[in-house]
Amino acid sequence: MAETLTRRQAYMVLNGLPGMGPITLNRLLALFDGDPVAVLEASPARLTEARRVGPKVAEAIRGWREHFPLEREEERLATLGGSFVTCVDDDYPRLLREIHDPPIGLYFLGGYRLADRCIAIVGSRRCTLYGQATAKKLGGELARLGFCVVSGLARGIDTAAHQGALEAGGRTAAIVGCGLDIIYPPENYDLYRAIAEKGAVVSEFPFGRRADKQSFPIRNRVVAGLCEAIIVVETDTSGGAMITARFAGDMGRQVFAVPGRIDQPSSRGCHQLIRDGATLLTSVDDVLEELNYLGGFRAAAVAPAAGDRPEPAGLSVEEAAVWECFRGGSVLTIDTLSALTGHGVPELSAALMMLELKKLVRKKADGSFELAG
Repeated sequence: MAETLTRRQAYMVLNGLPGMGPITLNRLLALFDGDPVAVLEASPARLTEARRVGPKVAEAIRGWREHFPLEREEERLATLGGSFVTCVDDDYPRLLREIHDPPIGLYFLGGYRLADRCIAIVGSRRCTLYGQATAKKLGGELARLGFCVVSGLARGIDTAAHQGALEAGGRTAAIVGCGLDIIYPPENYDLYRAIAEKGAVVSEFPFGRRADKQSFPIRNRVVAGLCEAIIVVETDTSGGAMITARFAGDMGRQVFAVPGRIDQPSSRGCHQLIRDGATLLTSVDDVLEELNYLGGFRAAAVAPAAGDRPEPAGLSVEEAAVWECFRGGSVLTIDTLSALTGHGVPELSAALMMLELKKLVRKKADGSFELAG
C-alpha cells in the first residue's frame, strides 16, 4: 500500500513512472503541497485536478506497482553503492532547485554532491582535435581554480572536459541520459568509474532506462540548471549542445562560446551563439572576468514571454501542454517537447500542427519550433 512508503520511496516511485515528464510531476506535487505519498494515495478524481493530468496518467499513478519495481530499484541502488537525493534534501543542488520544473529526484554514484561552483563544458561528439584539446585545457584550468566541471560523459568534447578536470586533480560531474546501471558510450567505462570515485555520476532516470532522443534533452536541462555558466566548445547548429545553451539562456545562466574556423561545420553553432549574444571565450580568464563583473550574481532569467499573455482559448490538453513549454521564448525540438511533457511524438506532432494552424507557434527552417508573433 502507498501509505507504507517513506517520502523518499514515494519520490522514487513518482520519478520512475513511465510517461510522466517533469512538468506533470511538479504540478502533481504542487497540488498536494509537495507530499509525494499523498500523490500516490489520492483518488483518480483528485489527481485529475492537476492541470494536464488526464485519466490515463491518474490510473498509472494509482497502479504504480505494476509500472515501477520499487524493491528491485532499491536493491540495485544499494548494490551499486549509489544514493537517491530528493528535491527537498539539503544536498540537492541549490541552483537546480531554482529552475522551472526541476527534477524531483536525482540518482548519485559517488560521494560528491556538487558543493563547489559548477561550470559546464559541452560540445559535439564529432569534434576536431582542436576542440578536444581546448575542452581538456579548459576543464583542467577550471578544476584547478576550484570549479566543478560538469558535462555529459558523451564522446568528444564531454569526454575531453572530464579528462582535463580529473588530470588536474579536481572535481567533475557527469550528468548522464540513462540509468546509472548503463554506461554510455561503453568505451567510457574507465572514465565513468574514475568520475564516480573522485566526483559524481548523476542521473534523473531510474535503473534500466536507456539513452534515447527523449532522454538527452532532459539531461541537457539538468546540465544547464546545475551550473552558473555554460561553455560551448564545438557544435553544429543542430547539436545537443545548442539545446543545453538554449536551456541555459532561458534559466539566466551565462553562456560562453569558443570561436573556431569559419569553414568548419563544428564551429557553426558556436558562431551562431556568439551572434545571438553569447560571450566569446578565448581563455578561462574570460569566465572569471564575466562572473566577477556580475559581482557573484548570475544574470536574471529571461522573462517568460508566454507567461505575460493568457493561455489561448479552445486548446486541447495536448495543445495547451505544448504551448506552455515555450515560456521564455524557448526554441524547442519535438524530442525536447516530448521530454518536457511526457507525451509521445505522434501526439506532439498533431498538437504542433494544430498550434501552427492557429498561428500560435511556427516551425523554423531547422525543424525546431518557437512561439509565433
